[in-house]
Amino acid sequence: MSQPQLHLALEIGGATADTEIAAAAEAAGFALVTIADSPLAGDRIEAGVRAAHLARRTRRIGLGPNLHVTTTEPFHLATQLASLDHASLGRGAWVVGAESSPAAFATVGNPPLTGDDLRREIADVIDVTRQLWDSWEDDAIIRDTATGRFLDAGKVHHVNFTGERFSIVGPLITPRPPQGQLVVLGADTLGVTGRLDIALIDAPDPDPLRRRAQQARADGAPLVFADLTGNPAELLGLIDRVGGIVDGVRLRLTDPADFPRLAAALGREPVTGPALRDTLGLPRPANRFAAA
Repeated sequence: MSQPQLHLALEIGGATADTEIAAAAEAAGFALVTIADSPLAGDRIEAGVRAAHLARRTRRIGLGPNLHVTTTEPFHLATQLASLDHASLGRGAWVVGAESSPAAFATVGNPPLTGDDLRREIADVIDVTRQLWDSWEDDAIIRDTATGRFLDAGKVHHVNFTGERFSIVGPLITPRPPQGQLVVLGADTLGVTGRLDIALIDAPDPDPLRRRAQQARADGAPLVFADLTGNPAELLGLIDRVGGIVDGVRLRLTDPADFPRLAAALGREPVTGPALRDTLGLPRPANRFAAA
């Protein structure tokens, strides 16, 4: 029996010509591009801004900026990502970054976090972000010109979240994202796998990859992707080796100029979407406040 075709993701870095390679990845059948970033990157355009730029220059491919929970204010992070999903008409994603070096924390004047404290901070930011995305129900905006009412205030909710290092009352200043919840990706080593839509596993060898993929699914991740790095020939060989173990792969090219050769060898048709959740086969989540 043939295995289901793997979903493809491509990571692009700050030195890459984002618009050109994102358009090429879209034409080559990639489900999404992720946009690398670091608080220590120096002079660069932040990944969320680069994703917003790509939102109006692509049509089908998902866009996942790497935004760090350790150095980004949670309310602003949730708002920026919701805005990305609106701008892209439902193609937004979020790669959970957690750079935790003292130098990274120093960029925002906070003391470093490690161990359980760091894991708790990551979990708190993901939890409040998801709650904020739900703080507007889908039908909160009514645009009733006869009565002059723009929204139904009873369908806009305060989240009243208190974490270890921050608290947020809410609601978000942006209506609910078109996908309801953006697709959330993160490494299986963050300790928050059950909060992710896609667990990313950096293990190219089949045996450890299989063990970690099984654990990630047991922990609640709907999808598991292998993180693979190499040149086109190496990546094609790795893709063959991980087929049947994971649901997709995120590829990092050692030389981005090699992408046309990789795309031609893969021979994929463009994804149809229209939303990233549709492309990945993920259901649109119900709003937690509406359900209550």
